[in-house]
Amino acid sequence: QVQLVESGGGLVQPGGSLRLSCAASGRTFDNYSMGWLRQAPGKEREFVARVTWSGGITYYTDSVKGRFTISRDNAKNTVYLQMNSLKPEDTAVYYCAAAPTIVAIAGRYNYWGQGTQVTVSS
Repeated sequence: QVQLVESGGGLVQPGGSLRLSCAASGRTFDNYSMGWLRQAPGKEREFVARVTWSGGITYYTDSVKGRFTISRDNAKNTVYLQMNSLKPEDTAVYYCAAAPTIVAIAGRYNYWGQGTQVTVSS
């Protein structure tokens, strides 16, 4: 059974940084992509970033380019989202998700974590 467990959320001031972690277990993730998505109150869930498990190829939504970095540690089966220069509009519940890369490219994910709250406020 695949499990994705996020951690690292919290309250941070504008301009601050946070690092989210997603510990993955339950299968091998070769040919998979791991993604981070977020959902703000009253808004639809939106894509943030994804990384291929094998090659480490990354892709970001425009609003976070240059501020967020997604990475993975294959030995630890963990994916990270380093978030710098945070803005109030980054406030959301952040979800880790996984899918075969061909599925993830289409914007769909098979497995989801429970989410972690990120609040950017002074």
